[in-house]
Amino acid sequence: MADEHVYSQNLSLDEIVFENRNKEYGAYDIRSQYPRLLTKSFIIGTSLFLVAALSPFIYLTIKNLNAPDKIEVKSDLVNIIEEDPIIEEPKEEEPPPPPPKEEEKIEVIQNVVPEPVKAPKIETPPPPISKQLETTTGLQNQEGVKAPAYTPPPPPPSTGTRTSTAEVKPQVSDTQVYSEVEQTAEFPGGINAFRNKVSSNFDGSSMNGDEGTVKAEITFVVERDGSITDVKANGKNSDFNAEAVRTIKSIKNKWTPAKINGQSVRYRFRLPLTMNFEG
Repeated sequence: MADEHVYSQNLSLDEIVFENRNKEYGAYDIRSQYPRLLTKSFIIGTSLFLVAALSPFIYLTIKNLNAPDKIEVKSDLVNIIEEDPIIEEPKEEEPPPPPPKEEEKIEVIQNVVPEPVKAPKIETPPPPISKQLETTTGLQNQEGVKAPAYTPPPPPPSTGTRTSTAEVKPQVSDTQVYSEVEQTAEFPGGINAFRNKVSSNFDGSSMNGDEGTVKAEITFVVERDGSITDVKANGKNSDFNAEAVRTIKSIKNKWTPAKINGQSVRYRFRLPLTMNFEG
């Protein structure tokens, strides 16, 4: 009689476990199909992970393939031609009030007349009769005693105060923006250094590239502390004007302020700007 506990080598573990049992029970089917289901789940899960991981790269690849060709814009700074400065008509300013007039000081010299002192009367005795008889009387003129010549006193010295005239300089306003000054505002290194900074910081990517030569007049105010405010660009191309204003504002170097009578004042600076854009 064959040993019942000796199993064939071709039997699986599930067949050995469920031998002489009800194999129609669901547990046998689950255990027999588990390896196939595990392999199928692993393949599906790996596929979904790869699709989720590679989706951004696939999207960027498709976007780069459908993207239009880049247009290169060549922008070269043309030599800026210095134009004659625009001279604004000076605004009519109210003249400063005249300085108060100093009244001439008149010094009064009072001549003090000394009080008269009564002099004693000197009585001269008459000459003797013999001398009186010698006196000749008649039509002959005789010279009398001449009185000393009268010399008027010298005039009193002039005591009038001398009036000196001094130049009165006009008052300088701290808020007014001047266009004509004695000493103009200067950028460190000169105006050429300022133009080089403008050309190096100018971003031409906002231009289309087929504008050709573009011109604009840049105006800004150099404050009393050397900072720049009120930057404006006057030109036909709005994109060029906006980029020019941005470029001027990005330069943080302070200027040497303009001066009037040695005092720092607000000064309006004008800069013509010309650039060439070729596609």
